[in-house]
Amino acid sequence: MSRVYLDHNATTPLRAQAREAMLRAMDVVGNPSSVHAEGRAAKAIVEKARGQVSDALGASAADIVFTASATEAAALACAGRSLHGSAVEHDAVGAWIDPVLAADANGHVRVATPAASCLQFANSETGVVQDVQQGLALSDLTQAFGKLPFGFDWLGVEMGLVSGHKLGGPKGVGALVLRQGLDVQAQIRGGGQEMGRRSGTENVIGIAGFGAAAEAAQRDVADGKWACVEKLRNILEKALAAASKTTIFVGKEATRLPNTSCFITPGWKGETQVMQMDLAGFAISAGSACSSGKVKASRVLKAMGYSELEAASAVRVSLGLETTEEDVLRFVDVWAQKLKKHEARAA
Repeated sequence: MSRVYLDHNATTPLRAQAREAMLRAMDVVGNPSSVHAEGRAAKAIVEKARGQVSDALGASAADIVFTASATEAAALACAGRSLHGSAVEHDAVGAWIDPVLAADANGHVRVATPAASCLQFANSETGVVQDVQQGLALSDLTQAFGKLPFGFDWLGVEMGLVSGHKLGGPKGVGALVLRQGLDVQAQIRGGGQEMGRRSGTENVIGIAGFGAAAEAAQRDVADGKWACVEKLRNILEKALAAASKTTIFVGKEATRLPNTSCFITPGWKGETQVMQMDLAGFAISAGSACSSGKVKASRVLKAMGYSELEAASAVRVSLGLETTEEDVLRFVDVWAQKLKKHEARAA
């Protein structure tokens, strides 16, 4: 049997459109900061991608500042600012904020002062979608971009974070989305690229792939393709619930990303489940990929009120557009077999 990849929130397969754009960009020799014909050709690739990302985000009233990752974009957005947030934020944002905002049992966070706060659009571990308010200082859009219909302009936030490899682009390229007229202090200084906000020669090849992927991803959203994925996610959870009466589905009463299921089977360590399913041919995760090497209970789940034991017993399955019903049911069948063995050992 071939392997089944069910960890799309960590990273997605490279889209054909991105691969083609990157291959074309590889043949362009110029530096985008050079004024000669070769440099202008490279610059044209960067600006085309900037337009593609802007259009896909609905960000006509914003600047797109390319970075090496959403993590770098978070640093660029947060440095020098005093922002409030919650413990459910991704580590890339959590490292910069004062986590004074509380999450409820469904993972929702109430923001009292939007102008001094950050709030992710959707959580990478649980898939829970937040009520993003107008005037919010910063929103991590990384997981929502390419899965949910929204426009940066009508969201009304000041800054947003996005990443190429979460929607079928290459790894190593992201962007800070910045409301026009708002300034940030460059953290990487030098030649003044990216409108003076991020120095260093642009990753032309990666940016080309990001732009093409963003355009294709937005087209999939507009075509309603994620509704089919949501149906598969529901099939997955129904089958898991039938196999285990003790398993808890995190955020099930909340609006979630259409592809994401985070579930807890108390006493069966998430890391153990991940390893057992990996050996059986299934790629899943036990939390945010950026923290997956750290063997500890999810702070996101603990912030939602789950116990240490429960938070350490969670796994995440995140589906993709290419995931099939056969993939999902095969996963449940193998998972249920592993659960029975776990329960037998624990008896």
